[in-house]
Amino acid sequence: MRMRTLAALSIAALVLTACGGRTALKPIKDQQRPAVPVGAATAPTSGELMTPSIQARPERNVELLTQSRQRGDDPFDLPPEKQPQ
Repeated sequence: MRMRTLAALSIAALVLTACGGRTALKPIKDQQRPAVPVGAATAPTSGELMTPSIQARPERNVELLTQSRQRGDDPFDLPPEKQPQ
């Protein structure tokens, strides 16, 4: 009985996720377009706004560790303090 309920809920969730709109988004009537950024000649397009900048998605550095070394003493690695009772 539990498996049937789980299967029914899964199918219902799948059906609900598939009923989103498929039309292009358009601005509302009489709505102003976003302001042009300072220093830019034209307003950015929606594609430019959706593309993350280099700072938002930096490239990975996959340089392998070639040498290991002993870790130095950490002055902030202190044992926990006992609470007064």
